[in-house]
Amino acid sequence: MSLTLGTSERASHAFEHDLAGGFAGVRAVLFDVDGTLYAQTPLRLKMAAELAFAGVRAPRKIARDARILATFRRMREELRQEGDAASRPLDVLQFARPAERLGIDAADVRQVVDEWIMERPLRHLRSARRPGLGRFLSLLADRGLRVGALSDYPVHTKLRALGVADYFSLGLCTADRPINAFKPHPGGFRHACELWGVAPQEVLYVGDRPETDGAGAAAAGIRCVIVGRGGNRGAAGGGGRATVSAFTELTRAFVAG
Repeated sequence: MSLTLGTSERASHAFEHDLAGGFAGVRAVLFDVDGTLYAQTPLRLKMAAELAFAGVRAPRKIARDARILATFRRMREELRQEGDAASRPLDVLQFARPAERLGIDAADVRQVVDEWIMERPLRHLRSARRPGLGRFLSLLADRGLRVGALSDYPVHTKLRALGVADYFSLGLCTADRPINAFKPHPGGFRHACELWGVAPQEVLYVGDRPETDGAGAAAAGIRCVIVGRGGNRGAAGGGGRATVSAFTELTRAFVAG
């Protein structure tokens, strides 16, 4: 038993050492928010319970709201595939397109999205915050690294709800006019580099989705770490993307570096 534990510990230390080698020259760390700074599964369960409870009191309204939310999310994925080829600004189009599909006003879509995606989840975020996040952010601050957020949704109210806003000097949403392209388009990543005045190779991006976060960072020439993928962990390879199970591993890797 002790031999197995020792082997496991040695393997973990070797992994963290390899991971630390990929952080050389990093001056800024950019984070995704949803699914990265907090775990989405417990939040989704709580929101599903809230939606179901509201449905008991107002079944017709909640059925309509659920249809609007499903269409909004589906249309957003379509817009993601269009990259920067969208015909109108995303901050308008993300509401206008589902409204057109459903035959309702865009203001109605925005109202439902604001309630169920932007506002109601906020009170649950602190309890869903990923373990080790605070310590990792504190380490970055102690080392003088710049910290920012880049998400496909507005970030500032979520950072405050998570209790980590003071660590962040930059908060960007890909639907904002200066970017106007959802991940994995590299525009948001490049815009963050420009605002910070750093080169892409001096930035580390931390996300949870390889197909959007990892691909977008790679397209911008930025190193990336994917958090929360359990047993699929691995140090960065040729694509410049590493995978860790938790922020505690990132913290130990930075300390080792």
